[in-house]
Amino acid sequence: MVDIKQLCMNAKQASYELSGMPENKKNEILTAIAQSILDNKDYILAENKVDTDSLKGRDGAFLDRLTLNDARIKAMSDGLLEIVKLPDPVGEVVETWTTDSGLQISKVRAPLGVIGVIYEARPNVTIDVAGLCIKTGNSVILRGGSDAINSNRALYNVMKTAIQKLGVDDSFIQFVNDTDRSLTNEMLKQGEYIDVIIPRGGDKLKKLVLENATMPVIASAGGNCHIYVDSDCDLDMACKVIVNAKVQRPTVCNALEQLLINNDILPVAVPKIFAALVKEGVTIKCDEECAKYYKNVQIASEEDYFEEHQCLLISVKSIANIDDAIAHINKHSTNHSEAIISNNAENIKKFTTRVDSGCLYVNASTRFTDGFEFGFGAEIGISTQKLHARGPLGLKQLTSEKYIAVGNGTVRK
Repeated sequence: MVDIKQLCMNAKQASYELSGMPENKKNEILTAIAQSILDNKDYILAENKVDTDSLKGRDGAFLDRLTLNDARIKAMSDGLLEIVKLPDPVGEVVETWTTDSGLQISKVRAPLGVIGVIYEARPNVTIDVAGLCIKTGNSVILRGGSDAINSNRALYNVMKTAIQKLGVDDSFIQFVNDTDRSLTNEMLKQGEYIDVIIPRGGDKLKKLVLENATMPVIASAGGNCHIYVDSDCDLDMACKVIVNAKVQRPTVCNALEQLLINNDILPVAVPKIFAALVKEGVTIKCDEECAKYYKNVQIASEEDYFEEHQCLLISVKSIANIDDAIAHINKHSTNHSEAIISNNAENIKKFTTRVDSGCLYVNASTRFTDGFEFGFGAEIGISTQKLHARGPLGLKQLTSEKYIAVGNGTVRK
């Protein structure tokens, strides 16, 4: 069995040197890993096939998240090269001032230290997380799900080899190469060595981590995302945005799950929007009011409005006004991503100020909640909480701040 404590100690020790590594050296490491991923594509895909073959019969959404292919391999490599292009936040001077005593104080961005990431069946997370942590000078401990153990191990081996070829100690990346579930709880006890832990997965994983972690947690969990179609809107735009948000990739956390339509436009909006969704193979569950205007739909239960479907299924509800829409979203959402389709400036302002979620969209798809789309490069997760960061977690969100005070024999009176 893996010695979790020793693994964490190794990561902690390596973090001190990594925190001061020059940007050009970190970029060299990232570039080498990016090329190594492409060079070892066949090995990675073969190991991924071992995982997917052993899980045949699981639902399509799960297998889609687990499966790698040529395009996804290239996307992982390209993602690292995008991180290389981004400015290094470490050492950035956020603010400076001089005190009455003569001290020159600078607030400077600094690495968090050691980041532990516990994630489920998405092998690309292994590369995204490692890349962001290297760029920000953070050691990382990778704890992937058992369903993707062969894929994650292969990716870790590829990274490790690439780093070693540069003559660099690879201890700043640690991998829990064991599927024993007890190791997750053991990892959560290592608050002495892990500075922050990030769960990436469903609500069960989030709950487990929040209840057992002995270090700060940045919760990155599921997305029960909403779109509200206001009475004053462009219905053609609404259809375009809704179809994209639901259909473009329905298995991910920023896909649309819940659709709210203002009562005043049900007779025209429901037939148009529902027809567009059905054409794309979407199954619709809705309330009795919406069902009056479209045949062959299922009636939704209250539980459906809390559900992150992660497939071509959507829940729809009629809503009296903007205030009811906001109340419904705040009750049912996971505080991830919500959108309003509206031409009404007052309603838009209400929505963007009162909806309590990390990312809010006006006349745009929820599918943009993503580190790449926000210009952050890869992301380590989508934070659904408020401290210390919210929404996509890119480079700056993986740093803290420290103060450097410079004097000249300065003493306090």
